Amino acid sequence: MVVELATINQFLADLMLPFMRISGLFVAMIGLSAQSIPPQVRALLGIMLTLIIMPVVPPAPVDDLVNLGTFILGIQQLLIGVAIGFVSMMVLNTFVLAGQIIAMQTGLGFASIVDPVNGINVPAVGQFYLILATLLFWTLDGHLAMIHMIVLSFHAFPIGEAWWTGEQFREIAHWGGWMFVSAITLSLAPIVSLLIVNLAFGVMTKAAPQLNIFSIGFSIAQVMGLLIIWITLDNFTAHFETQWLRAEQFMCQLLRICP
Repeated sequence: MVVELATINQFLADLMLPFMRISGLFVAMIGLSAQSIPPQVRALLGIMLTLIIMPVVPPAPVDDLVNLGTFILGIQQLLIGVAIGFVSMMVLNTFVLAGQIIAMQTGLGFASIVDPVNGINVPAVGQFYLILATLLFWTLDGHLAMIHMIVLSFHAFPIGEAWWTGEQFREIAHWGGWMFVSAITLSLAPIVSLLIVNLAFGVMTKAAPQLNIFSIGFSIAQVMGLLIIWITLDNFTAHFETQWLRAEQFMCQLLRICP
């Protein structure tokens, strides 16, 4: 049995280039981009998924694996995967940002723990929202939606034939603004509630100047913050579903597959 060198090169190209795009997705996607997940696990998942989707991916137009053109082509595939995964990460950071805003307004920002995704210290409320958003992402089969998007990207952007345009990069940057809008929307109810509490403290101080509002106001604000977070927790799922649906629609627009 004789196997030609061109056949081997074509097989390796069909394996390596889709793997680069899938690896870019796993590097930036919710859940798999955390620093607590070993790189070996992500690499193994990327190889398994690549072997599964290889039959439906168009062949890569590569004649020689060891040249500058193939290297640039691999970088392009990596950036496509990272861009798609970045959209999902913006959804997660929406709720982390909302938790940080609420924590700072309620005085709960003093309690901070290490964020396993970014490896930095964040308020405990933000970490709580991050855990809830991640669990909802897996519950709503967000990982399956991301895999579906990366498979569709091979038809929207065939390897070596299509690439992101400047307008699409601009759309990704502008869509990041929804992160701040959604974070403010989610934290608006706790902020307004705490504003009312602070106004009540101001009235109490005016009515009874001898009352040391600084000794009791801080602890009461923290207790009220925890109570408000508990009361508004029912809206968390609705906010996440809305933001995730918006992210899916945006990914469809990027891949030009919207009806």
